[in-house]
Amino acid sequence: MNSNNSSTKEAGTHRWNTADTITSVRIVASLFLLFPPLGSVWFLTVYSIAGLTDALDGWLARRTGTASQFGARLDSAADLLFYGVLILRLFPVLWQSFPVRIWYAVVAIVLVRLSAYATAYYKYHQFAALHTWLNKLTGVAVFLLPYVLAVSAGIAYGWAVCLLALAAAAEEWMIHLCRAEYCADRRSFFALKWRKVKNDTGTNCRNRPV
Repeated sequence: MNSNNSSTKEAGTHRWNTADTITSVRIVASLFLLFPPLGSVWFLTVYSIAGLTDALDGWLARRTGTASQFGARLDSAADLLFYGVLILRLFPVLWQSFPVRIWYAVVAIVLVRLSAYATAYYKYHQFAALHTWLNKLTGVAVFLLPYVLAVSAGIAYGWAVCLLALAAAAEEWMIHLCRAEYCADRRSFFALKWRKVKNDTGTNCRNRPV
């Protein structure tokens, strides 16, 4: 994603760049996904392109030193639209094919995730989300869901995603409860590697386990 870089520039001096263009492709692709049949060649092709842009824009911004607050906001807007469209398209299919117990698990995940956000807002006075390994792995698992549904009902895979998402949400909640400072790039509650990172407000989190 096009965010969380220590060389983030002020939005007032931002100049449109290639990373922003790639992020914009995800916005257009997300809107296109509203129309083709779910699981069709067109849907999966455009869906794959959208996912590829999500991986490329941040990498390119960091590589070229063009990361900015504007780019981070554009990326967040593109992600929100992309996953919003994905939920809109997948929910009717999942509601019919998944057992009721999975939806209880989904509700539990949402409650834990909201508790983590509420805790972070109370402690840091801002919206705070972490780029942990479990969160990233959950994102990949959710992204693969349309491919799984194209070849099977995906019930077993759905349970695996729910367990992973619950673990990721619980870990983030524990990090917010136990850590005094917000570091967006904290990788795990149990990480033993120490390194210098910066949070979204530019505050150093030196010599803190990430």
